[in-house]
Amino acid sequence: MTADAAAEIYYRSRGRAESVVIGGHRSRHTGGQGVFLDHVSYLQQPDPRRIDLRLTLRDPFETVYVRRYEERRAIALYAVVDLSRSMDFEGTSRKFALVHELCACLARSARRLGDAFGLIGCDTQVREDFFFPAARRNGLELDIERRFDGFVPTRSSAAGLIDAAAYLAGRVKLVFLVSDFRMPEISIESVLQSLARHDVVPIVVSDSAEETALPSFGLIDVRDLETDRRRMVFMRPALRRRWLVQAAARRRSLDRLFQRYGRSPFELLDRFDADQLSRHLLET
Repeated sequence: MTADAAAEIYYRSRGRAESVVIGGHRSRHTGGQGVFLDHVSYLQQPDPRRIDLRLTLRDPFETVYVRRYEERRAIALYAVVDLSRSMDFEGTSRKFALVHELCACLARSARRLGDAFGLIGCDTQVREDFFFPAARRNGLELDIERRFDGFVPTRSSAAGLIDAAAYLAGRVKLVFLVSDFRMPEISIESVLQSLARHDVVPIVVSDSAEETALPSFGLIDVRDLETDRRRMVFMRPALRRRWLVQAAARRRSLDRLFQRYGRSPFELLDRFDADQLSRHLLET
């Protein structure tokens, strides 16, 4: 499955860009171009092209004022992706197909905005065959799509997520942490702590068939994707209610955990919607 070539994700970094590359994000750099910031004296910024004549002529102390602008710079963003077997669930949709679309769209959107995009895939460790260093090159999204095509996870753990931080050294980055987060909460918190210096956007990949689209009565076949064990469960109204209560409690617990580390999570549920994700990124 490939992402709609017209779809685009709009995002912004919470911090100030530190890159030297001109781009579209607020930065710590000032100069003669960009968004107006303030006025400074000519001695602070000796640029005759930016002299504000009106303000200069009004100053009783004959100070020469220059307009100073906040320059826009590029950023680097990464998708850190859980490639463990639980992500291979297929119900209303296939989780990996959603992740595939998301990563390809992020790569294309970053290139159009002048930003660098990279991908770090992890199961029990960081997978070198799923490591794409941040780049602005054309065709990166096609390489990512080809890597996802036909991929079948074989490892039962996403413990390698905690090692991704070592690949993100240097300037602060915008990091999309993509997982179903079917792991102990203490493990999730360890990953968030390792990425704490970056601007992290948690993407919770979900399928309604896992938790909410359950029959009220009857036999259902349940398979543990981590161990591949199967068993039959007799679903009945009381069990369904208990199942839904536990699922809702888990989501609330995850929300509280993510918010402690900066951003509320985005739930990628059943289908990928670039506009919905863009609204979330611009509002949080």
